[in-house]
Amino acid sequence: MKLHGAMLAALVVAGLAGAGSCAGVKPPSADGLGGTGVTVGGGGGSRGGGNRDGGVVIDPTRDCINLECQQTTCLVAKCSVPACGEAEIAKTTLTGTIYDPAGKVPLYNVVVYVPNASLDPISEGVSCGKCSGTTSGKPIASAITDAAGHFTLENPPTGNNIPLVIQVGKWRREVTIPQIVRCSENKLTDINLSRLPRNQAEGHIPQIAITTGHSDALECLLRKIGIADQEFTTEAGTGRVHLFVGGDAPPSTAGQGATSFAAGGPPFPNAATLWGDPARLAKYDIMMLSCEGSQYANAKAPYYANIRRYADIGGRIFDDHLHFNWILKGLPPWPSTAGWIGVGTDLGDITAKIDTSFPKGAALSDWMSNVGASTTKGQLGIVMAQNSVSMDAQPVSQRWIYSDAATPAVQYLTFNTPVEAPADQQCGRVVFTDIHVSASGADVSHPEKPFPTGCTDPNSSPQEKALEFMFFDLSSCVIDDRRPPKPPDIIP
Repeated sequence: MKLHGAMLAALVVAGLAGAGSCAGVKPPSADGLGGTGVTVGGGGGSRGGGNRDGGVVIDPTRDCINLECQQTTCLVAKCSVPACGEAEIAKTTLTGTIYDPAGKVPLYNVVVYVPNASLDPISEGVSCGKCSGTTSGKPIASAITDAAGHFTLENPPTGNNIPLVIQVGKWRREVTIPQIVRCSENKLTDINLSRLPRNQAEGHIPQIAITTGHSDALECLLRKIGIADQEFTTEAGTGRVHLFVGGDAPPSTAGQGATSFAAGGPPFPNAATLWGDPARLAKYDIMMLSCEGSQYANAKAPYYANIRRYADIGGRIFDDHLHFNWILKGLPPWPSTAGWIGVGTDLGDITAKIDTSFPKGAALSDWMSNVGASTTKGQLGIVMAQNSVSMDAQPVSQRWIYSDAATPAVQYLTFNTPVEAPADQQCGRVVFTDIHVSASGADVSHPEKPFPTGCTDPNSSPQEKALEFMFFDLSSCVIDDRRPPKPPDIIP
């Protein structure tokens, strides 16, 4: 709540008048104003609630509804005995760190806000994910997480049982903060209140299609970030992650990864049934394609138009290594998005660089250091690096991780779709990575074993953490990568 100049001046005069005294306005230490922090996670703070006898100024002329009426401006006197100093405006804040569903890794570019109305349902299936339409519930206080996953929410409503929404793209969870104390820094410390949902009971998870592959296992990556096992099903099930078998079309089994669940149940349908049906593709927000060990161009060629159309209407695609075929051999202008090589010489183990020339790249560099994935800031050690693309073609695509050694190679790039559309009309996104999950260390994953028995290591390697950053960036709303993300606007 804002105080107009005249009102503030009158309050200052009224509150600080008096010869050599504080005229009834208590210093911060007397009524808890301007404190250094109140812990609200795991049971709430020990102070607060109700109006106390100093420090909060409410404008009676302002119209407000719901939680908006619990936003306050704090008037605090700087007092020294025997006289008072000038008045200042203290702040009510809520601070914390947002984590992935596992509660292990802090996340960048997650929106955090307090709604003042009920949330709208999130649309199912592919849609144009522009940032202007991401949030609902009429936010009255909002923030966005930084490269440490940290957020500061200024002027949230105070009191007990305050709703808080955590959202990135179609990931959304609403939690209840036990207490927010006015005129203090309230610290959210309970990770169970500050992570994304693990299952549908906790919140909304995007609908994701994964094709398994002979040479990689992106399904293991999603399991590591914390998606619960019950959310992995076939398309006939009710889970949020549907598994399909990649590789060559039947009856051949070449290139296939996992084909079934270890616990039994129906086998995974072939990926061709997904790629060949635009209506089926449109059911999914994100499609992740695990490396199959070969391009299988003949199996993919009939579906190039379907895949491009899916991306152009807002689909998100995570192409792992040899799935570059969808881009290199796809419909124009995709082949011109970068200097595509195709099957290049394996680079072995390398130290790659992070491109910090754009805002999200700089954030990735900081984030990798913050999560312990970079021992030297701006660098990433990669096991079994590939060489599918020699350079990016900015501004059509954006290079994120690359090597400029003897064999220049881009290990991760993105482009928004439709490629030929102006930036403000693009709403889909394609990720390409030459970084594998299964190649990130000894005995990390076994792509051909029934799910989830092939996912043997619960801990993430440095290059897997890079992939996690990329996955949540792919999940987020689409913006021009040359701009920094920003929280949703608060409209009075």
